This record gives sequence, structure tokens and C-alpha cells, in this order.
Amino acid sequence: MDKLSQDSAPIMEALKQFRRMRVVPFDVPGHKRGKGNPELTEFLGERCLSVDVNSMKPLDNLCHPVSVIEQAEALAAEAFGADWVFFMVGGTTSSVQAMILSTCQKGDKIILPRNVHRSAINALILSGAVPVYINPQFDDRLEISLGITLGQVEKAILDNPEAKAIFINNPTYYGICSDLQAITDLAHQHGLKVLVDEAHGTHFYFGKGLPLSAMAAGADMAAVSMHKSGGSLTQSSFLLLGPTVNKDHVRQIINLTQSTSASYLLLASLDISRKRLALGGEEIFAKVCEMTQYAREEINQISGLYAYGKELINGDTVFDFDITKLAVNTSGLGLTGIEIYDILRDEYDIQVEFGDIGNILAYVSVGDCYKDVERLVSSLSEINRKYRKERNIFCYHEFISPQVVLSPQEAFYSEKVSLPLAQSASRVCGEFVMCYPPGIPILAPGEEITEEIVELIRYSKEKGCSLTGTEDIEVKYLKVLKGE
Repeated sequence: MDKLSQDSAPIMEALKQFRRMRVVPFDVPGHKRGKGNPELTEFLGERCLSVDVNSMKPLDNLCHPVSVIEQAEALAAEAFGADWVFFMVGGTTSSVQAMILSTCQKGDKIILPRNVHRSAINALILSGAVPVYINPQFDDRLEISLGITLGQVEKAILDNPEAKAIFINNPTYYGICSDLQAITDLAHQHGLKVLVDEAHGTHFYFGKGLPLSAMAAGADMAAVSMHKSGGSLTQSSFLLLGPTVNKDHVRQIINLTQSTSASYLLLASLDISRKRLALGGEEIFAKVCEMTQYAREEINQISGLYAYGKELINGDTVFDFDITKLAVNTSGLGLTGIEIYDILRDEYDIQVEFGDIGNILAYVSVGDCYKDVERLVSSLSEINRKYRKERNIFCYHEFISPQVVLSPQEAFYSEKVSLPLAQSASRVCGEFVMCYPPGIPILAPGEEITEEIVELIRYSKEKGCSLTGTEDIEVKYLKVLKGE
């Protein structure tokens, strides 16, 4: 394969050439370059639908790439400092699951923080791996979980010497980073693979002065959401591999679940976004950092709000902080983050990433500008004047450390019954309960339900949190294991 430069975008260039060829389509998709669905074509545009095509020789095949997709993967690997990169069209969920499925088999132990995304626990259901949870410390003032410490990791490894891998969030939704280098080195000394969920860390590979990236730390694999801070289309993601990983084996794992009809719109967006970041990422993310820091300083002049940053760094539970994350604690206003999330959307036409019990997160990235940042700041200032009330103290935890009774796989496939939420305490949960976003489970299959967890679910519902994962859409009932 001839070496290409980072100013090339092989998939995009192949699609442009294909568009010029005016090929008559007797293949799928059935809309035939948009002619079969005029309303869809009017909505999305003819240029978009003209490249919504099926795999063919000139365009390569994601399941077994040998030409333009392989070239694009090689360019992405070079840009990210990885040994290889896979283009993923099932979101970073598919990247996370591919990491775990290619590392852990049924009965294998994997060490991971309890505040992982649902996708990681889903992978345990699929693989049959057994979780060994590390419970991050909790900041009661900010009402957020922190990073995992080197001491916690060492204890988990020594207590579970047969563990096959460790899974790390870097950064968390709130920008908290653990000591990734030290944890990676320690895990490798004990023969564990290091898997990193970098869904919110694309910019670590291109910006200056940001926390350490997984590949720079020597991790074995990392899942990167290019569509979050990298500018590609929603549902497109990268899976990065280090030099110790057999890429052919990983591709086989990916092909177990990934579509054989990969969207070329998603693939091209990854290719084009990689090109843009490789050529100008340092400048792009310098501007993002400047805007976020400006917003942080302005918000911190509003009574009752606290946009936290690098001052949280303590070298332990907060080893580093991602300053592009504009997380704002709202408890000083007497309002939950969920309430401010709703007010911003309904009254000010501002959509932030999420609101939880104590915080909101405004995601600032490649497409933002100072004008929009100013609008957010002024809206928060007005909310402070119009909606502020006495602080309602509620000891909320992003998760309440549950007891794992059964593996997620065993519990998920066990016979279950439906019980009213109030009667579910002391039973073993057979489904997920989570606030989405961010998608971190309050309960996962195989965990014991406690009165404290039931109360948290009630409180989250009362405050308008979007609870998902349960069969009962209103979360009045929970599925629990039968015959206890």
C-alpha cells in the first residue's frame, strides 16, 4: 500500500470519483441515489443520497478492506499514534464492546469503575465476563464521581490476580481524568490488557496542554467518539489499537456484530474529520479551550453556579482535568441540573448535553463560536435572577455502589418477574436502570436492589430525569430474578 499524506481523504475521494461515473444502480440501497424517495431527497439533498451507496470494488468493503478503506484506516492510525485504527459505524458503543469481546471470554474477570457507560456492561452480558468493580470516590460538594486511584487499581489487581483486563474512563463526562500512565504501567506489569473508553477524549490526540491520551500512555486499545468532539457524523467512531493487539483477531470480533452494509456517509465523515484534525487540530482545540475557559470564568461570576476546572486536580482522585468540559454545578441555585437543562431548552432555545441532579454539561467543541457561548452565559445569568430558590440538599450519588450477586450475563438470561418498584428492594435486578444521558447505570443486571437505590430512582423520576433501560417505560415496575 502506497503511503498517503494526511491531506488525503481516500474514502471521500473515491466517492467523488464514483459520483462522476454516473453508474446505473441495480443494487441496494433501494432509493437508487434518491430517485425512489423524492421527499427524503428533498430533505437530505441529492448530493448526500448520491453517495449513500453499497460496498463495491471501487469503494472497498469495511468487513475486509483492501483499498480505500484500508488506506483511510492507515492514515487514522498515523494521526492518532496508534498501531491500527478501525472505522466503526455502530457508535463508540460498538468500539467499547469490541474491546471487551476481543479480550475477555466467559468467566474471565475484568476490572472496571462502576461508573462505566452501559455499553461496557452490555459487553459483559455478551461475553460472559465477570466485573470486578472499583467504586470511585465521590465529591459531595459537586455531586460527581471522581477518578479511580492507583491504590484502588493495585488492590483490585492483587485481589484478582487472574483478571484479564482493566477498563478505564478517560475522561469522565465531567472532565475528570485518572493517572492513566501509572495505571497502564501497573496493569502491564501484572499482564493485564488496558482498555480505555475515550468517548469524550478525541481532542487529547490533537490539542496541546490537554490530558494524556490512551495511545500515548501505551494502552492496548481505546474507543474514541469522533462524532463527539471530532466533528464527524453521529454514530461514527474509531477503535484504536496498540502494537500488542492482534488486529486480525479484533476485526473478526468486530465483524460478529457490525453491519455488513456500512454507511459510506459515516465512513466518509470519519475520513474527512480525521483529515481536518490532523492538519489543523492543534489550532482548532486551542480555540475550544479558550472559549471554554472564557465561559467558565464568566459563569463563576454568577452567584450560585460553579463551573469547575483545573483547581480540582489533586494528583490522586483527580489526576488531571479536561478543560474543554464545561461542567457547571447548579446546586447553589436550589435547582437540579435536570431543571436547568429543561429551562435552557424550553425558555431559551439552548440545548446542553445533559443535566443530572447537581450539574449540567455544555459540550463545547469544533463547531462552537463565542456568540453562542455568550448566549449560554447570559441565559444562565437570567435563570439565576428568575428561578433561584432555597437550596434543597439531597445526598445524591451518580451511582450507589451495589452488590454484584450474579454476573450480568447470568442475570440477564435468568427467568424474571415484574415487581412494583416499592417491592423490589432486596431482590436481584434483571435489567438496567439508568439516567440517559450520560448512560451510567443506577442498576445493572445481577446487582442487588436496596432501599437507597429505590429512593434514588424515585427522586430521579420526580426531578424529571430521563430513566431508560427498563421494560416498563414509566419505571413503576422492575424486572427481578424469579424464585429468590
